[in-house]
Amino acid sequence: MKTSALVVMSAFLMSAAVPVFAMTHQEKLACAMTAGNCLDRGKLLEKRIMEIKNEIANNTNGSPEEVKKLDRKLQDAMDELKRVENES
Repeated sequence: MKTSALVVMSAFLMSAAVPVFAMTHQEKLACAMTAGNCLDRGKLLEKRIMEIKNEIANNTNGSPEEVKKLDRKLQDAMDELKRVENES
């Protein structure tokens, strides 16, 4: 009896937690920011820049269009970081 109750309760808790696991990285960040756990915008941008650089490094045999898109994203993120640093 206790085992079946434990299994049912575990299944219920996991079904409630599934939406959290299915969130994208940006959705998780937005959720954290709206919950009052706002991170430093500069640090977020630095992390984003590192992620884009890693994507570029891992996309060596990708199409030139993809590399150009990633380069554009990287440049935009770096420009935004400079703006944030200048505001401070």
